[in-house]
Amino acid sequence: MSADFPLAHSQPVIVVKDVCKTFRIWASPAQRLIAPALHRAGTALAIASPSFAQRLHASAQRRLHVHEALHDISFSLQRGQALGIIGLNGSGKSTLLQIIAGVLPASSGTVYTHGRVAALLELGSGFNPDLTGRENIYINGAILGLSSARIDTLLSDIIAFADIGDYIDQPVKTYSSGMAVRLAFSVQVHVEPDILIVDEALAVGDAAFQAKAMTRIQEILARGTTLLFVGHDLNAVRTFCQHAILLEQGRMAMLGAPEEVIEEYLFRVHAKAQAAGLAPPIRTAQGFRCEDGGVLALQFANGMQHLALGFDAPFQVCVALEVDPGLADVACILDILDEHGVPLSGRRIRLPPRTPQQPHVRIQVEFRAQLAHGIYRIRARLVQAPDLHQHHRRVLCRHESDLSFEVIDNSIERFNGLFPLPADVQVQVLPGNDQHPD
Repeated sequence: MSADFPLAHSQPVIVVKDVCKTFRIWASPAQRLIAPALHRAGTALAIASPSFAQRLHASAQRRLHVHEALHDISFSLQRGQALGIIGLNGSGKSTLLQIIAGVLPASSGTVYTHGRVAALLELGSGFNPDLTGRENIYINGAILGLSSARIDTLLSDIIAFADIGDYIDQPVKTYSSGMAVRLAFSVQVHVEPDILIVDEALAVGDAAFQAKAMTRIQEILARGTTLLFVGHDLNAVRTFCQHAILLEQGRMAMLGAPEEVIEEYLFRVHAKAQAAGLAPPIRTAQGFRCEDGGVLALQFANGMQHLALGFDAPFQVCVALEVDPGLADVACILDILDEHGVPLSGRRIRLPPRTPQQPHVRIQVEFRAQLAHGIYRIRARLVQAPDLHQHHRRVLCRHESDLSFEVIDNSIERFNGLFPLPADVQVQVLPGNDQHPD
């Protein structure tokens, strides 16, 4: 359901409530005809011959296979928020986006959207392959509710952003996949949508186009557009999204901050690979205590739980570890998080080799509070990472500690943003007749 009436500031732009989607799957086209016929025959004979009718219904049911793609999905988004949806292939991500976009109906539950919805769900979706790119711009713009006059004013910007040259006047069927997605994305982001839905399509573009597309997404988010983003680029989810959902077999396994959801996703990916025999067995963890009795403990050096610090003041974090000596390539990651749980910085410390006689490791890290005024907290993770590729990382342990610190100094005169970068600043006072430095 979509609405165009004025939106109250506190009213959600997207509301998804108890959405389920079930697909009927048939073994063959013939079964799609036979099964309904058997069901209707059984209904007609229900009074005259109940037992025979029951056998007909059972035979019809055996020919029907039901796949539950989504089950009880619920969430809401305010104006200007961005939600990332991650999960393994087949978890229901694209089905959910298609329901929100209005392409598919939900089997049950309700979906409410407010305003113009622009959806980039598949390469060149909505394009007529026999028409030129220019003609398809007008058709897609009309579908999205724009007048021809409005499309005329946007046309040059759309063509310039797509950067497909003279192909704009060639049939779309002659386009490469990258050209098609560039044109489709350019149309969607230039119609000033209230809700933008992007489903993994940007991965097809080259590096230059992806960078340009990411910049454009940041611009429309700043304008107040609500974003639904699905993709395997976890860094993009971290960059754009305030919230994230983990889907697993059509169900919401987790809803929370992007970093927390991504960690859970990676943990489940490696657990699945381990169960399938694709990864060496590892110890899992509950909370911050490993199954074998190993411990990940965290504290400030002075024993306090919260520190009040001036800008650039030092503070020490102590980590006590007890890790299975048989685990190789283990590292401890210390994260500094802001009040929203977004990682700002941290350190990765490789653990030295251990023996059964010496399983304990003690780490002390000294940071300096070179951060803007605010409250921050400390998190520790134990990972098994043979290299720096995030998909090769196994999260063994994660400790959401209650350690926090506050930077009490206002650093507006020192730097803008959350933390300073090294800079060599030179200021010159020039004579009145010399306005430009050499």
